[in-house]
Amino acid sequence: MSDAAGPGPSAETETETDAEIVLAEVDPDDPRAAWCLGQYLAEIDARFDVGYDPAAAVPTTPADMRPPKGLFVLATQDGEPVGCGALKLHGDGTAEVKRVWTSAVVRGRGLGRRLLRDLESRAVASGRTVLRLDTNAALVEAMALYRSEGWVEVPRFNDERYADHWFEKHVPARP
Repeated sequence: MSDAAGPGPSAETETETDAEIVLAEVDPDDPRAAWCLGQYLAEIDARFDVGYDPAAAVPTTPADMRPPKGLFVLATQDGEPVGCGALKLHGDGTAEVKRVWTSAVVRGRGLGRRLLRDLESRAVASGRTVLRLDTNAALVEAMALYRSEGWVEVPRFNDERYADHWFEKHVPARP
């Protein structure tokens, strides 16, 4: 059973800490993906000092998160959405990591790291070896994750109003 806000984690999945979490590429308009994106946007709106207005940000549209321009990965536990992440595949040969989010129900279990590694692998599979992302200083946990996974801070590479840190990672191409 889902909560009133949408197809989110149910009370049953909140107590099951050993249930398998499955990652799968889905369309960003899938209702479970839309629910995750809504949770992500609400959380950053609450955490950023100035809030978050999607209309003022560099756009990341559903079209940007589906082939051939990108992809969207949904994490589910017992069929319920518990996390997500996306890639924008740019024409310059880079991939940009976007919308990485995990539900409080599963935080602390390594899902953020797993999502990040999965996105990196999918970027390499698409022929990208340079990955980028931007983030806000309020997301201290995310910045610690990125650094621990070999991402390095680089100069600003976009005009994202809400970003104050930019990261890049070079990954080896598949043979």
